Amino acid sequence: MNRKFTDVFFKHLFSIVALFSVLALGAILLFVFVQGSIPFFAPTHSGIQLVTERIDELIVNDISYKDHHTFIEIPKNTEIITIKIPIYEDLYDDWDDDWDDDWDDNYDDDDDWDDYDLLADDNEYEIERILIGETTLEIYINYNEKDQDKMLTIICSDDINITHPENYVYTINFPAVIASLAKKIHIIIPEPPYSFGSFISGLEWRPSRDKVYGIFPMIVGTLIASFGAIFLGVPIALLCALFMAEFLKPKMAAIIRAGVELLAGIPSVVYGFFGLMVIVPFVRKTFDIPSGNTLLSAIIVLALMILPTVITIAETSLRAVPLAVREASLSLGASKMQTSWRVVLPHANSGVIAGVILGISRAVGETMAVILVAGNSPHLSVNPLASVRTLTSTIAMEMGYASGRHSEMLFSIGVTLFAIILVLNSLILWYRRRMEVEL
Repeated sequence: MNRKFTDVFFKHLFSIVALFSVLALGAILLFVFVQGSIPFFAPTHSGIQLVTERIDELIVNDISYKDHHTFIEIPKNTEIITIKIPIYEDLYDDWDDDWDDDWDDNYDDDDDWDDYDLLADDNEYEIERILIGETTLEIYINYNEKDQDKMLTIICSDDINITHPENYVYTINFPAVIASLAKKIHIIIPEPPYSFGSFISGLEWRPSRDKVYGIFPMIVGTLIASFGAIFLGVPIALLCALFMAEFLKPKMAAIIRAGVELLAGIPSVVYGFFGLMVIVPFVRKTFDIPSGNTLLSAIIVLALMILPTVITIAETSLRAVPLAVREASLSLGASKMQTSWRVVLPHANSGVIAGVILGISRAVGETMAVILVAGNSPHLSVNPLASVRTLTSTIAMEMGYASGRHSEMLFSIGVTLFAIILVLNSLILWYRRRMEVEL
């Protein structure tokens, strides 16, 4: 009875855990995909937003705002925005004579300074704010204008300075004696949905000033760095795995296997630091270039990083090949090398390809090591001695300060990265099934 109860309990427990794991994974993927698709279907916000600096009070379309430190939302399709900024003057009471009279009446000759403390608490000092005028702004909005530089027409009753610090943002500066004390009003225009084609095929990434989000150079940099690491690292990993599984004595192979597994557990930032201190200077001196932070350095570091993963999985798959297969090949007159290369390796191709898939996934998704050695230039280049930036590097470097459309575009980069890994893995799995059919 207890055994049956235990089996049923753990069956339901595992089912619940599996269900929650699937739901959590699905929720994460759904969140990322929704956030990554928003920039291509919706504007950044529904209406125009206002942000003030060093303005305590203002009236926007007959609505008063005092000590407002967040966005002031203007309803959609509003064609005229009227802003009034009251101007006050502080008047001070002439309290010196009253204070002197109180001092004479209350101060004793016994040097009791408590009387001074009482006088200091008197509420004789008053400030009165008097409205002496106001500054009026009239903002006319033309929603039919495609050029956002010409979308607003601003008319002011006082002298102002209108700047355009970045696309979809106007800044109205009210002159002051000290520039740091100048009053400002920032007008933020909604950014329209971004073109998916411009996002994928764009050659420039300028999210701060010009609001340009082209990731094609990053896609190229990611693919070249990843495939370069695969072409450099996988042959070395397969040779190492064959040597450990077929030619080394079991005790020596066990020692080397433990070392390889230890290398697989080293954090990526350590590989990046090694690349920064060793590989980057080596590339700079070898090719006599100003900086060693190049695509070649990233390829070498990624190749080193995928070696332990591919070696471990490939060597495990090679050792799993039945001994009878080896004996049959040797009995037919094949050498040890021929048996290992032409018989054992094809029989273990499923595990070897699984190791290659994990190696590609790690190379494509690597972040910290690439940031340290690749140079992070968002310009298109296939020169191995040029600086490049990958998709993961862009997310890691900019997510900390990104906001609005910029933040949404970083989620879109994550979706693009997921799609690239999915396509690459699908192609490799298709190739593996084709090889199995041919065998």
